Amino acid sequence: MATLFTIVAMLAVFASGLCEEKTFLQRAGVAFNSRQYRSLLTVSNGEQFGNWTWPEMCPDNFFAVGFSIRVESNQYGSDDTALNGIRLICAKDGKRSFLYSIESHTGYFGEWSQPQYCPSGVLTSFQIRVEPHQGLFGDDTAVNNIKFRCSSNPTLEAPGMDWGEYGHWSQECEDGGICGIETKMEEYQYGLDDSSLNDVRFHCCNKSQE
Repeated sequence: MATLFTIVAMLAVFASGLCEEKTFLQRAGVAFNSRQYRSLLTVSNGEQFGNWTWPEMCPDNFFAVGFSIRVESNQYGSDDTALNGIRLICAKDGKRSFLYSIESHTGYFGEWSQPQYCPSGVLTSFQIRVEPHQGLFGDDTAVNNIKFRCSSNPTLEAPGMDWGEYGHWSQECEDGGICGIETKMEEYQYGLDDSSLNDVRFHCCNKSQE
């Protein structure tokens, strides 16, 4: 009986290995920037430094279903920059086997976190945690963290830093989801105070009416 049980268990493991879905993730960059979008999601608590950079868009009929962030950990007395970049992960029809990533301009400090995904549905709104300007001799970090809300209701919070406060939620993408990103970045300050990511806005696209 033990031998039979062992054989059945081995077959089950082998079968699950055959059925395991492989995921392919490809960087989209600016290849799909001609995609039409309906509106821009913005918040009012972004910081003042830097300029808006180029947008990046998911391919047609793809929507953001997950994200990761580039965050610099506490520098303990050295220059802190906190959140440096946001990477969206785009899928079509909720299928996670072939994905695209978009991120606009990102800062240069920190490491990328493991992706977080909506259990189902797409990203529809966001909220950012921002430390206000620290004055002439203070250490500015600007955006510290971000939350997203999924169309299936869960809220996902990134593993960012905790300086500053969360502001109000953006408006929500209705009948569609987030499909693009544009960042406001302070360029590298060459030894002066770096704040890196200061603000972000996201594009809303409608679902196809096919």
